[in-house]
Amino acid sequence: MREPEKPRQLPLDLGHTPGYSRDDLVVSQANAQAVSLVDRWPDWPSPVVVLAGPAGSGKSHLAAIWRDASHALRLKASDIEKHVAEIDGTRPVVIDDADDRFLDENGLFHLINQVRATGTQLLLTSRRFPAAWGVTLPDLASRLKAAATIEIDEPDDLLLAGVITKLFADRQIEVDQNVVQFLVRRIERSLSTAIRVVDRLDRAALEQKTRITRALAAETLNALDQGQAEFEI
Repeated sequence: MREPEKPRQLPLDLGHTPGYSRDDLVVSQANAQAVSLVDRWPDWPSPVVVLAGPAGSGKSHLAAIWRDASHALRLKASDIEKHVAEIDGTRPVVIDDADDRFLDENGLFHLINQVRATGTQLLLTSRRFPAAWGVTLPDLASRLKAAATIEIDEPDDLLLAGVITKLFADRQIEVDQNVVQFLVRRIERSLSTAIRVVDRLDRAALEQKTRITRALAAETLNALDQGQAEFEI
């Protein structure tokens, strides 16, 4: 005799967007140096700072914290030059994903010169160190060599566990630490993956009207792995 299926309900999308405030930041050895740099602004070692780290390491979160604290002007890497005239020394500048293949090299060169001339600051985030960006403009390459580059490592166990715990807490969900540690051992070491997994677990628990247990975590991760494998075929 077939067992009855668990009751399911359609989860509502309550708009759980990741928090990018300073209070939402979890600090560990992996990001401590970068956090310290952001916290001690404007006392920076250089007017131009690069935060370099792998995808999902929290670069955008730190950039958002700094932008909020400094009221920085946000520019796109591919569209810099026409905004250089707006830099008058009253507002710093932040550019996410500065290693974009469509980087406006002339614009970034003039922006760095403007930042240095006006005594303000520029924060760049990237997945790679500037030397690996493939910059073809020699003067820009020289300017980037003089920048202070801070590396952010992949999330360690402490950071990943803290982020997962906080993501659940933000949704007012209590989860045993053995479930958190299971996820830390199983998921890809990135903050973006942690956000995606917590969201999927929340939805699965609502659908099945059950608590988030290790068994549900394993079932959900297997489903995510299967979906990824089908996507790659």
